[in-house]
Amino acid sequence: MKDHFLTLLRRRETDTAGFRFAAHRLASLIAQEIADELPLKAEKIHTPMGETTGASFDKEVVLIPILRAGLAFLPAFLALFKNASIGFLGIRRSEKDAHPHLYYQNLPEIRSDAYVFLLDPMLATGGTANLALETLAEKGVSPAMTFLANFISSQAGIESVQSRRPRLKIHTAAVDPHLDSKKVIVPGLGDFGNRYFGT
Repeated sequence: MKDHFLTLLRRRETDTAGFRFAAHRLASLIAQEIADELPLKAEKIHTPMGETTGASFDKEVVLIPILRAGLAFLPAFLALFKNASIGFLGIRRSEKDAHPHLYYQNLPEIRSDAYVFLLDPMLATGGTANLALETLAEKGVSPAMTFLANFISSQAGIESVQSRRPRLKIHTAAVDPHLDSKKVIVPGLGDFGNRYFGT
């Protein structure tokens, strides 16, 4: 199913409504993939008929979308992690040299044992992700407890992030082969934020 929704996102003719639909469905599949990796804690529970053993997540979850495109992940992740705290990082790439600049942050208190999900649809050069991870590291967040969720990544972006933080877990629906001269993923899907927000 991931390939189907990814195809809708890539297709030039997909309108805004169709693009949003595909983004939300693909985000749900990625959220489920990540959830399947998390360990569960066994606990005794009472049913209407008796007692049995159940399982639940044993740690807090913090969702951190990178503005603005990362907001597309929130509905799907909140549907699965209803009690998650939410923080925001605003990072903008320079049009001249593609270097990232942090212009906004609003983060909740993050416990050292919390799972942190960094949400950003595109992983191009890795610059934005690395800056976000550096910002989180200053707050005491461990790469081993962090998941990076993307729709499309470039091979160069993955290598850039993993070379600095090999324990970080990256979940992406597709890995594209290269970047163009403006550091845009090819074949990619164009500007995710513009297509999602209709701007």
